[in-house]
Amino acid sequence: MSKVQFQKSKPTSTNRQPEKWFRLFLWFVAVIFASFLIGLGSKLVADLPYISTEYVQIADFVADRPSYDKLQDDLKVAERQEQDITHEWEQKNHELSEQRTFNQNARETFDNWLATRSVTEQSDQNPEVIKRTKELDELKQKEQTLQNELSAIDKRQLDRRQAVENIRTKIDDMEEMARTDYDKYLKKQELQVFIYRLLITLPLLILAWYLFRRYRHSNAWPFVWGFVFFAVFVFFVELVPYLPNYGGYVRYAVGILMTVLIGRYGIIAMNTYLQKKREEEALSTTERQSQMNYDQAQSKIAKSICPSCERGLDFNNPDLDFCPHCGIHLFEYCTNCTTRKSTFNHYCFKCGESGTDSLG
Repeated sequence: MSKVQFQKSKPTSTNRQPEKWFRLFLWFVAVIFASFLIGLGSKLVADLPYISTEYVQIADFVADRPSYDKLQDDLKVAERQEQDITHEWEQKNHELSEQRTFNQNARETFDNWLATRSVTEQSDQNPEVIKRTKELDELKQKEQTLQNELSAIDKRQLDRRQAVENIRTKIDDMEEMARTDYDKYLKKQELQVFIYRLLITLPLLILAWYLFRRYRHSNAWPFVWGFVFFAVFVFFVELVPYLPNYGGYVRYAVGILMTVLIGRYGIIAMNTYLQKKREEEALSTTERQSQMNYDQAQSKIAKSICPSCERGLDFNNPDLDFCPHCGIHLFEYCTNCTTRKSTFNHYCFKCGESGTDSLG
């Protein structure tokens, strides 16, 4: 007996302001309840033992592992040498730039000195000309030496870069041969993670669906909706991101399956709703009104909707006494003051006389 009452105690919309606040509070309770469940679920999932504590990389699937490891060591040495040569090149290039700047300044000084000598015509300075010219030649020779040294470094750098590229090519070839086995292992591991999470989330989804179908209209609806929110979060956060990819086939298949299930539920719900309305419209006005909820009827009237067939009506029409679609009685005249009033009101709004409606 208590079970039937529990199931049929349906929360309904109401025009009472305190009840609206209570319902908002209960929705808040549902959200808080869901948040605590989500926190607990995330903690449980985070504390699950890992599938494997071993770190696996593509190198573990290379056929000739000793040769692969030697190539990795050679690559590190070659890259370090390439870096050292680069530093040496930068230093030598800096020296060459400084030498060129010094030579340019010396050449400008010499040219100025020659211009001064041609004006004063001091022939006794010929030995000085020879001396300064010799100094410029020495500076030029030093610049050329630095240029040659820089060219030699460029050659060593090129050779070392090619060596690094050759080693990397060999490593890439070996990894490419191992990639098939490596990808198979990753897919297997991904499937195991998905199965473990599915074993956790699937019972929660089934329980949430059962609670939603049976108890969403019960007095415990805040906790039912809180659990539903929790299950939906677990599904989209803890399960969906771990769906095996397999080129997208699994995820598309799951998407199609979910769409079909949701669409089927929508079709069944719509057909059930239409069948229910057809059965209701076959009843008399008194029988239909006796099955209606007072607050729901008032809410529909406020939205200009027929409380029975839920079609739109013009309630401002003074001649509208019956619904033209389903025939339910909408307006009547008060037996005490003859004021036109809604048949869904318990009392006359003018004289307070009790109405003849039979709403629950």
